[in-house]
Amino acid sequence: LEEIATKTIQDTGNILKQGYLEKRSREHSFFGSEWQKRWCVLTRRTFYYYANEKSKQPKGTFSIENYSAQLAFHLRKDSRKKCCFELTCPGKRTYEFTAPSPAEAEDWVDQIQFLLKDLSSLTIPYDEEDEEELYNDVDSSDSVNTASYNATLNQHNPKITIEEEDIYEVLPGKQNSG
Repeated sequence: LEEIATKTIQDTGNILKQGYLEKRSREHSFFGSEWQKRWCVLTRRTFYYYANEKSKQPKGTFSIENYSAQLAFHLRKDSRKKCCFELTCPGKRTYEFTAPSPAEAEDWVDQIQFLLKDLSSLTIPYDEEDEEELYNDVDSSDSVNTASYNATLNQHNPKITIEEEDIYEVLPGKQNSG
């Protein structure tokens, strides 16, 4: 079972972003928390982190669903503070990272935010499934009527161009559905 899970993670088709990041460890030492270099992999739904690029078993994974990503300059006081970002979710662990550069940190945040928008939009069509079918039925009968109506118009007024017909066909559909 572990082999199957590892193969799907390593499948490059699923990987949207990967690279080395420093991850803040959960354990706080006497000197504060430590930053550890980790090979991080972002897929469509999951964030994985490994000891290094060649590791087969992740040190940790979490679903990014319901998380939010943002730059977090307050995480460090040194010259790399503009390279920091965090993933937060109410009631769950916060993950803190340092990227190699400020641009890389922004890219990780952008990628994750894009994915989160994508994940949240996937749930919308199920609620409106019945309404969509009803709309399609109305739409298809409308277009038949509009086409025959335009054909009649064209017989009386042959100067109408194709562009005007296209514009004209769109308007009645919008009025009827509203």
